[in-house]
Amino acid sequence: MRTLSLLVAIAFAAPAMAFIADEVCIDDAKCPVSGAPVKAEQKVEYKGASVYFCCGKCPNAFKADTAKFAEKANAQLVATGQAEQTACPLSGRPADDTKATEVAGASVAFCCGNCLAKVEGAEDAEKLTLVFSSAAFDKGFKVKEKE
Repeated sequence: MRTLSLLVAIAFAAPAMAFIADEVCIDDAKCPVSGAPVKAEQKVEYKGASVYFCCGKCPNAFKADTAKFAEKANAQLVATGQAEQTACPLSGRPADDTKATEVAGASVAFCCGNCLAKVEGAEDAEKLTLVFSSAAFDKGFKVKEKE
């Protein structure tokens, strides 16, 4: 009986996990507060999407000072597939997929070699600010609408 109950539980849980995996891929996502791997059940709504955290304490820190963690949260939205790129985050002009690099776990394209070089020449923290600050995010990305 115990085996049957376990199989039934798995049968109902699998589609729910598949939905999370299809819509939001958190496999490599890092907590914007601690930098640790995230858990699916630890999340907060942000910009019409979900930001994921490693534990129950980090969402409170995020809510208390969202601006402090906004760049990492914006990067997570892109890296998890909840936001899509619409333009170059530096200029707002159309992005060229041949001028792309990875920033904070997300592939980001730029309008020209100058924007790409500016980001590639920056230190990691500056890259994050250049590409995922609130102003850059608003220029270059859009949160996907939930179905």
